[in-house]
Amino acid sequence: MTDVSARFLAFTLHGAGWVLWLLVGLSVASLAIMLERLWYLRTHRVERRVLARDMRELLAQSDSDRAPTAPELAAAVDGAKARERIRLERNLAFLATLGSNGPFIGLFGTVLGIIKAFHDLAGSQAGGASTVMAGISEALVTTAVGLLVAIPAVVAFNYFRRRVCVLMAQVDWTAQLAATDVEAGWSA
Repeated sequence: MTDVSARFLAFTLHGAGWVLWLLVGLSVASLAIMLERLWYLRTHRVERRVLARDMRELLAQSDSDRAPTAPELAAAVDGAKARERIRLERNLAFLATLGSNGPFIGLFGTVLGIIKAFHDLAGSQAGGASTVMAGISEALVTTAVGLLVAIPAVVAFNYFRRRVCVLMAQVDWTAQLAATDVEAGWSA
């Protein structure tokens, strides 16, 4: 059992520096996703022909040359709307996950830093409280960075979710129009 404790202690004594770099990397990824989603959702238009194409593809999978039945057409409408939702929500789960877990990653770094600070105090009695305080203040930086990464991710996630809801309302309406195009195409 002490072997496991010693290994964990050795791990924690590396400090919180690597956690800071992890948070920096996650913030860069988060910013890239935010910029990409901002561009995509501002330029994306719900197009009747795209939804109709998706419906035709889904109906073509039934291997039937006859006109689709009402339930088949309704299923194709639902499938086309689901495809559009997937396009609109791409990478939003990353922002939500980072927003909810960024503070915990920062807190993990803080705990590692505090363990290291107390270990340093135990090894050097001459430093006293100043040794611990310096280590703790350095460790708390990871909590602050974790919050700094998480808060914009949550704000962006909420903004993009609202935009997706607005666009999905357009998708619902447009999908019904596209369904009439698909149905008319089979009748012709």
